[in-house]
Amino acid sequence: MIARHLTPALLAALSDTPVVLLNGARQTGKSTLVRALAEREHPARYLTLDDPAVLAAVRGDPAGFLAGLTGPVILDEVQRAPELFLPLKAEVDRDRRPVAFC
Repeated sequence: MIARHLTPALLAALSDTPVVLLNGARQTGKSTLVRALAEREHPARYLTLDDPAVLAAVRGDPAGFLAGLTGPVILDEVQRAPELFLPLKAEVDRDRRPVAFC
């Protein structure tokens, strides 16, 4: 993997922030970067909304989906389910632990 200058800033944000959004152009390595971080520097469960089963679960019951998650989680392709954002905000407002979701 190509070393990314963003990595230290991303790890710093993950250490004290409930939600970190990594946004950027298509095909620039965002998913590759977060998966590598989840495997090494910042262990987390990786889920992608490109997976039809995950997307269906989120769309069917966004709050219930979030309630079933434990520990740090990477939610990739979240733009596919905007209905997830309000329940995510409510969950973070309820529990401000760093990196409940990333």
